[in-house]
Amino acid sequence: MILLTASQRAQLLANGRQADTDDIPVVKFFNPFGAGVWLATELDEDGDIMFGLADIGYPELGSWSLNELRSIRLPFGIGIERDLLFTGDFPISVWAETARETGSIRDAECMLYRSGFG
Repeated sequence: MILLTASQRAQLLANGRQADTDDIPVVKFFNPFGAGVWLATELDEDGDIMFGLADIGYPELGSWSLNELRSIRLPFGIGIERDLLFTGDFPISVWAETARETGSIRDAECMLYRSGFG
């Protein structure tokens, strides 16, 4: 699976050039077999280091390597996937706060969209 489309890459790079913004996540990555969800808002000019909300047991704002996500191999040769239907809709601060309250990005997503936001 292609983890980033050209338009997503362009938006992530543009967000990365702006300082002190509360961007809406551009893309959601997930582990289809278990824990692991990443909401990316920015991409460094190097094309590898992303910033956003990551949840591999506890949701945290921070940075990770896109190349490392690409290299993860799960059972049956499957890798990390991109959520094709993800739209973001909320600033990363809302995602982070809700994920901390609920305990995970997946639970935050349910709460945010069930409550009629977006």
